Amino acid sequence: MKTENIFTEAVAQKFTTRINNLSATTQPKWGKMDASQMMAHCNVSYEMALDENYKKSNGFIRFILKNLVKKGFVNEKPLAKNSSTAKEMLIKEVKNFDKEKKQLIENLHQFVSKGENYFDGKDHPGFGVMSKQEWNNFYYKHLDHHLTQFGV
Repeated sequence: MKTENIFTEAVAQKFTTRINNLSATTQPKWGKMDASQMMAHCNVSYEMALDENYKKSNGFIRFILKNLVKKGFVNEKPLAKNSSTAKEMLIKEVKNFDKEKKQLIENLHQFVSKGENYFDGKDHPGFGVMSKQEWNNFYYKHLDHHLTQFGV
C-alpha cells in the first residue's frame, strides 16, 4: 500500500469526499462498529495526536506499544481486517452520526493546517516519538482502513 501525504489538502479532500459518502445506515463489511462508532473511534485517534494534554499510556503499556506494536502501524502495510483495538479506543455506546462526521472532517483538516513539520518528532501518547512519515503512514492507513471497512 502506498500511503499518500495526509498532510496535503488534496488528500484531505479525498478523505472528506469518502467521509461524506457515509450515511448513518452504511453497513460495515467487517467488524462490530456502526458508522457513527467508527468515526468516533477515528476521532479518538485524532484527539491523541492533536490534544497536547492527552493522557499518555502508562510506562509498561507505552513500552509494549512503542517496541512491539508501533512498527505494524507506522509502516505502509495495510491494517488487517478485524485488527485488535486498544481499550481506550473501543467505542461501544451510541454516537451521534452528524456530530462525529463533522468532528472527523474538522480533525482531518486540522492535521493539514498544523502540517507535517508540526508532527515531525512529536510524541504520540502510546507510540512515543514519531517522524512525520510515521505520523503520515499511521493516520493515512488508519482512516483508509476504516473507510474501506464501510465501503467508501
